[in-house]
Amino acid sequence: MSVLEQKKQVVADIATKLRESKSTVVVDYRGLSVAEVTELRKQLREAGVEFKVYKNTLARRATAEAELTALDEQLVGPTAIAFSTEDVIAPAKVINEFAKKHEALEIKAGVIEGAVASVAEVKALAELPSRDGLLSMLANVLQAPVRQFALVTKAVAEQKEEQGA
Repeated sequence: MSVLEQKKQVVADIATKLRESKSTVVVDYRGLSVAEVTELRKQLREAGVEFKVYKNTLARRATAEAELTALDEQLVGPTAIAFSTEDVIAPAKVINEFAKKHEALEIKAGVIEGAVASVAEVKALAELPSRDGLLSMLANVLQAPVRQFALVTKAVAEQKEEQGA
């Protein structure tokens, strides 16, 4: 396979990942040691997130193919991209937590369900609870009226017993 064919394949792969991922985070990893990048990759892998470094020129061609050219201005300098096809919050959360401990890691931008997101939007997404946490909150909200109804019914039953006795 020629070099040009390989590059076309990489561009097609990046474009596919941009289209299919639920969320994508673009970061500048300049200043991180090899051990720190390895630790970040490990944390992302455990969260089901793919983390890759691509040449900016290939990434720009892929953004054009995926119709996300608003990312192009962020594709300068050392750039790595984290893709998640499962969890919308996972890449933002892991990278944001890692960036708090390692100031060299800088979030540049993101793509959340097909829309380009600013650094502030990616950080806001990172502050949301995980999917399991959100489902737990929802379950509590849905259970509250039922729990209140049960307590009121019990209180009425106890009151009737006292009146009958």
